[in-house]
Amino acid sequence: MVLDTSYYLNEASASFKKRMSSEGEEVRIRDPRRREVQELEEEEFVVNHGAKNVIMLFTPVTLCMAVVVLTISSVTYYTEEDGNYLVYTPFHELSDNPGTIAWNAFANAGILLAVIAVMTVILIISYKYKCSWLIHGWLFLSSFMLLFLFSYIFLGEVLKTYNLPMDYITLAFIMWNFGVVGMMSIHWKAPLLLQQSYLIFISALLALFFIKYLPNYTTWAVLAVISLWDLFAVLAPFGPLRILVETAQERNEPIFPSLIYSAGIMYSVIGMADSSSDPKRPNRRRDNQRMAAESQSQELSPPPLQQQQQPPVEEEEEDRGIKLGLGDFIFYSILVGKASSYGDWNTTLACFVAILIGLCLTLMFLAIFRKALPALPISITFGLIFYFLNKGNNYSLHG
Repeated sequence: MVLDTSYYLNEASASFKKRMSSEGEEVRIRDPRRREVQELEEEEFVVNHGAKNVIMLFTPVTLCMAVVVLTISSVTYYTEEDGNYLVYTPFHELSDNPGTIAWNAFANAGILLAVIAVMTVILIISYKYKCSWLIHGWLFLSSFMLLFLFSYIFLGEVLKTYNLPMDYITLAFIMWNFGVVGMMSIHWKAPLLLQQSYLIFISALLALFFIKYLPNYTTWAVLAVISLWDLFAVLAPFGPLRILVETAQERNEPIFPSLIYSAGIMYSVIGMADSSSDPKRPNRRRDNQRMAAESQSQELSPPPLQQQQQPPVEEEEEDRGIKLGLGDFIFYSILVGKASSYGDWNTTLACFVAILIGLCLTLMFLAIFRKALPALPISITFGLIFYFLNKGNNYSLHG
């Protein structure tokens, strides 16, 4: 199952306002100078927070693509053609006619896109009408297959490639522990770094699966049409992914962790009646509170005894940061992995750089427009252009 859920949310600004509210600074500000200081402070927080998360987003994308490229270059199982293809690609490009090959490729891409669109719409309708049992069952089954079946195939091929012996008891023990920990990390609670590692790994597995079972030219056609679908699904007024993000924002709920990679950090937040007792707050926050107290001492002076008597409320984990859909990881890795399958490292590196440049531009537009944006169109377009330009250049040089 592939659901291309693009990254979303201007979470930095929202989390800043949430923090300011919890610290008691979301008050009626009559002093225009203090209002200006607060606006500048919010802008500075957003810039710093966003820059840190952009760097944290580049690392997992690079790791996912690196895993796919290294596997493609060393494990021949994912590049050898055995005549088996996905059931959604009935046209196997057996003709030597370029026109027929192109028609077969785009026909396969259209069928696969229709399957992705239908599955996405089913997911959105289920979420809209709160059929959580269907969504969680669907995602649980998908994660189970990836962590147990696909991982078993991957490990078996790696052991075979490097001629490493392993008995079935040890293999079963490793796979059981790996799969169970992965299911808990993705669908329950675990350290964020562990969850991120599993999400990167399953994205790489799916990318390898598609590289293996998609016909040669169909892969490039799929990348082209899926970027157009991403553009429609996120930006169109009735786009399914736009509806998903807006519904999640209205309900103040996170989108399914098994579909979204978060580049942020998990913060443990303990709600207190007197938020000024938090020792970890930056000094600038305390200075701002002192300044507000001096200018509005009559309005901002709560009874200290009453504040001290109120106990802390329940601990809550908050996830702040830019989020990138696993579908974006998968299709980035498909593009770079498919380019590397031909053994041309110059073209592979060009596609890798093109994807990162496209991601940079997308993040820049995210900062400008402050709304959900598709992560595939710019990066995939740049990647395809770089790939075919390099292939054409190599063809002209070598005659």
